Amino acid sequence: MTRRIAVVLHPHREQARAAALSVCRTLDSDGIRPVMLETEYRALVAYNGIPDTEIIVVPDASPRCSEMDCELVMVLGGDGTILRAAERFHSSGVPIMGVNLGHVGFLAESERDDLDEAVHRASARDYTVEERMALDISVIDRETTIHRAWALNEATVEKSEDCRMIELVLGVDSRPVSSFGCDGVILATPTGSTAYAFSAGGPIVWPEVEALLMVPISAHALFAKPLVVSPNSRLGVEFLPSGQDVGAVLWCDGRREIEIPPGARVEAVRSATSVPLARLNMSPFTDRLVAKFQLPVTGWRGPMGTAG
Repeated sequence: MTRRIAVVLHPHREQARAAALSVCRTLDSDGIRPVMLETEYRALVAYNGIPDTEIIVVPDASPRCSEMDCELVMVLGGDGTILRAAERFHSSGVPIMGVNLGHVGFLAESERDDLDEAVHRASARDYTVEERMALDISVIDRETTIHRAWALNEATVEKSEDCRMIELVLGVDSRPVSSFGCDGVILATPTGSTAYAFSAGGPIVWPEVEALLMVPISAHALFAKPLVVSPNSRLGVEFLPSGQDVGAVLWCDGRREIEIPPGARVEAVRSATSVPLARLNMSPFTDRLVAKFQLPVTGWRGPMGTAG
């Protein structure tokens, strides 16, 4: 049976379209059929014309990647594009390999300049797979679940655009921890600790550490420090009614999910299904952190016999 690799991109960005055409050509030359979602393929054709290599096109509403007979998902773009692919294919068990076309690209395994090498290594199955924790999120109103969502990086309860502050109560394992007025709170995984949670003052957590994070955003309180809790904990955020002009919104991995009714509770737990990320570079996370954030390390000597 012919091998297939899915190619996911942001089709309205010229750099991503050029990279996708290059990837499809290289896969074809390696004897692998590239697969694209219909909307992305149509956008690619609209901008660039019909590609000069054969691409299998599947409807957007088609079954998950494993049922499309794909062995790998190659994502061309920044972390936002990778997160969208992770949300679509997370329960398929198919590894996701990101090629960074954005800025920091913390989830990506390769940069644009190394694209050909990444494709050839994907063709040769020359990669390892690292499992990353994800979140299952529920919005509960009057003890009835009104919405369910999923996130790889984080779920965020935030104030609506037209209000100054919201009142929240934070809890862990069905017990209250603290309440305060704030702009919101972030419920994050270790993978998300380098994203929004980091910008809000949360700690960076190494990927192999199993933990969940709660990070308040601009809280008006003496005790509003980030919390790092057990991966088996149930995180809870209750939105307190405090006025007619106050509203709250749930965001998951940067996408708006639902307006949260006053009095409702948002809960987040570790998802039963992890996200497999295809890794090309097995250097320590410390090196990735320094490289992505361009951290100054001049003067480090380290133990004798260590490199760097």
